[in-house]
Amino acid sequence: MLNYLWSGMILIGIVVAAFTGRIPEVTNAALESARAAVTLCITLLGIIAMWTGLMAIAEKSGLVASLSSRMTPLLSYLFPELPKGSKALEHISTNFMANILGLGWAATPAGIKAMQEMQKYCHDKQRASNSMCMFMIINMSSLQLVTVNILAFRTQYGSANPSEIIGPGILVTISTTIVAIIFAKLCEGRVNRS
Repeated sequence: MLNYLWSGMILIGIVVAAFTGRIPEVTNAALESARAAVTLCITLLGIIAMWTGLMAIAEKSGLVASLSSRMTPLLSYLFPELPKGSKALEHISTNFMANILGLGWAATPAGIKAMQEMQKYCHDKQRASNSMCMFMIINMSSLQLVTVNILAFRTQYGSANPSEIIGPGILVTISTTIVAIIFAKLCEGRVNRS
């Protein structure tokens, strides 16, 4: 559907440009946008490589396992259906840590593995468990303290202080995550009563 939408908008832009005599401006804008897209991709590639490398070092050094064990009380509260020492809890903590650092691309594989592990503890294989719902809701609440992508975009486009968004980002993340957890716990209580 989005392909049709974007194709339609591009086609309408070209037709309007042809009728108004602005084809050279459209051509220049297309070429400039292509150049900016390539430059942005190269910038993001460097940032992604750095943070993904740091995450790999953290995993190999045992830092992820150490932080995961420290997160056990919180994870036990959030995911009471999962047994302690479960592989799912390890994947969940890895996903949370990657998301907190703003590494959505590094969080996705851990999130998929966490959902697969939680599926093993699910009684009804056709429905999501409370733990699966909690995990999805927390992930959708924008669980990140450092917004690496936004910092990269702001740096790329010449922001005078690209890191000024970190404070408001942390405030918003904490707020949305707390609201998400409260909502999930309320829904969980409702489901358990029925």
